[in-house]
Amino acid sequence: MTATPPGDSGTTGVRVLLADDQSMVREALATLLSLEDDIDVVAQVARGDQVLAAARRHAPDVAVLDIEMPGLTGIEAAAELRRELPSVKVVIVTTFGRPGYLRRAMESGADAFLVKDAPAAELAEAVRQVLRGRRVIDPGLAAAALAEGADPLTARERDVLNAAAEGAANAEIAGRLRLSEGTVRNYLSTAIQKTGARNRAEAARIAREKGWL
Repeated sequence: MTATPPGDSGTTGVRVLLADDQSMVREALATLLSLEDDIDVVAQVARGDQVLAAARRHAPDVAVLDIEMPGLTGIEAAAELRRELPSVKVVIVTTFGRPGYLRRAMESGADAFLVKDAPAAELAEAVRQVLRGRRVIDPGLAAAALAEGADPLTARERDVLNAAAEGAANAEIAGRLRLSEGTVRNYLSTAIQKTGARNRAEAARIAREKGWL
């Protein structure tokens, strides 16, 4: 984990934690946000499973989390923060503007959802807005999410489909998730039907493209 000093020596701006596994992207965001007079980047981490510990150590007001990170996804890290440190506001940023990601991010307790190609000024303003109790969502993604409709997969169907996407056989999935092989087959069959796919691989691909996995 790479972290800046806690920032308790005279800093009065909004305290921000950045989490992104791409060093250049993370450092560029830190530089841009630090140009704002009222924002202080107090910590940076490269993994989702480092977010909670960094938040406990540096007491940020806002955590800016990338979705796709090792350890935990940004959505999973957001849920962890919401559960353990509910006072920390969460801004999710992503390269992939998938409607399913937006729905899952909001369900995890995120306060804002932006795509990375948005201007830096929009991210800075989102940080300010969530501290005021407002929710900030990329308008294009919001429209796409409404048009797409709700994620049809249940949590268990997602678990099974995720495991199948990794190449696990039914017996392995059953052992990993503590299910019978028959139950695994049923979940896969239902997931294939809901995605309109021809097989489990295609179902996983479709679900990932829509942001359901």
